This record gives sequence, structure tokens and C-alpha cells, in this order.
Amino acid sequence: MATKAFARAKINLALHVTGRRADGYHLLDSLVAFADVGDQITAEPAPSLSLHLTGPKSAGLSDTDNLVLRAARALHPAFGARIILDKHLPVASGIGGGSADAAATLHALSDLWSVPLPSADMLLGLGADVPVCLSGQSARMQGIGEQITPVTLPQVSVVLANPGVAVPTPQVFAALQRRTNPGLDPPPPLHDAAALAAYLQTQRNDLQLAACTIAPGIATTLAALQAQPECLVARMSGSGATCFGLFTSPAAATAAAARLQASHPEWWITATTLG
Repeated sequence: MATKAFARAKINLALHVTGRRADGYHLLDSLVAFADVGDQITAEPAPSLSLHLTGPKSAGLSDTDNLVLRAARALHPAFGARIILDKHLPVASGIGGGSADAAATLHALSDLWSVPLPSADMLLGLGADVPVCLSGQSARMQGIGEQITPVTLPQVSVVLANPGVAVPTPQVFAALQRRTNPGLDPPPPLHDAAALAAYLQTQRNDLQLAACTIAPGIATTLAALQAQPECLVARMSGSGATCFGLFTSPAAATAAAARLQASHPEWWITATTLG
């Protein structure tokens, strides 16, 4: 019997770089939410392990050197499965696509193989975003990704927009001018989109300036989102290039996405919900 898991896009609503360890890992303090768009993982019984790629964003991905296969082997090196990754999120886009796919793979294979989910140490070996993606819940993520504190956020409407450029995360971190910054202000009770936007206006994404320098199209995307009617705040997610705009209502987000798609048909754009 095949098992399935949905890999929801991870959105860094705010991301502060608070330091750097001696081993080179950066310390982060980030408010993370998950969108109702993503990739689909299907795992089917098979004598050996294999990965098959489908979907509109699968071009360029490797079916032999992929985080999905690393996650599967880490969960159990001897078991087999036919894994299908239906890829809809842009690659290298700052919304945790690879980490979300790995986390969804772990969920699907845990069910297929009847084995427990892995330890936190193993998850960090796959990537800093994998633990929070495995939880799939809004959270404050600190340290190198190992400190996860659940946070209650309101359900809000957003537009995600990516100008079609892949921004390598190591390149963005290398371009940082400052690596020791204050952490997040503790989030107050956030009951609606207006309260969340007001809080986000006082916080930052410390990677945004560096990413905009590397890929100026990000600044264009941010400006286009912010110019839309009823956009409360616009910011880059993660290390880019995907940006989000927080809107007052689903109708406002849907209308903004349609206008942006008409004026920028080459961009990846979707209206969705965070929660």
C-alpha cells in the first residue's frame, strides 16, 4: 500500500542572524510558518530504493543525488521503496523545498516501513530546516535549527512570488556584512493579519540585503508586492529568492496574484494561506 505526505512550503516571516559558531554554522532566530502549497511525496513498496521525479518544477533535479534519498537512507539504510516526488515549488528558492521534501519523505517512509521517525541529531545532519519541516507547525526556530518552540499564528492570506532566479544559500551568507545581530523580539499575542503585520514590521530578514545585491530581481519582486492594494507587509523568505506579501483577505491576495502574473508572466506566483 502506497503512503503519501505533503511537503508544505516553509516561509521565514522574519529571520535574524545572531552569530556564527566556530564550525561555521550560523546561528539564527526565525519565525516560521507553513503555506498550503507544496510538493507531494508518494512512497510505494519496492525491493530497492529509487526516486522518480514529476511535476512542473522537477527539471534540473537529480534522481540519484537528492536530499529525499539521503533522508530515506538515514531512516533505514537497508529498506527499499519507490519514491515519487511531484515537484511544484521552485528549487533553491528560500521556502524550504528540499528540506520539506526530505521531511515528507521521512513521514511517508515511517508509515510505509512501520519504523519510528528519526532523532533530532539525525535530522540536523540532513539540514537545518528539516526539523521544523518535520513538525510542520508554526514555530520560532533558533540555534542552528535544533531549538523549535511552537508559536500560535493567525491564518492569513499571502502571495508568494519568485522572479525565477535560484540564489545559492552559501553565497548569500558569504555576502553578509554583519553576522551578530539581535534576536527576534518575543512575539506578542497575534490574533489577526493586522497584528502579525505590525509585529513583522518591527523585525527583519538579515539575509535580504545580501540576497538583493546578488539577485536584484528580488528587490523588484518586493516592490511589486508592496505596491499591491491591501498588502500589509512584503519581505523575502529565507535566503531568497521567493518573497511573500501579507494581505488583508483571500480576495485581496487572489486579485494581487492575478495582477502580478499578468505583468510578470515569467515569475512563479501563487496566492495561498499561512497558518
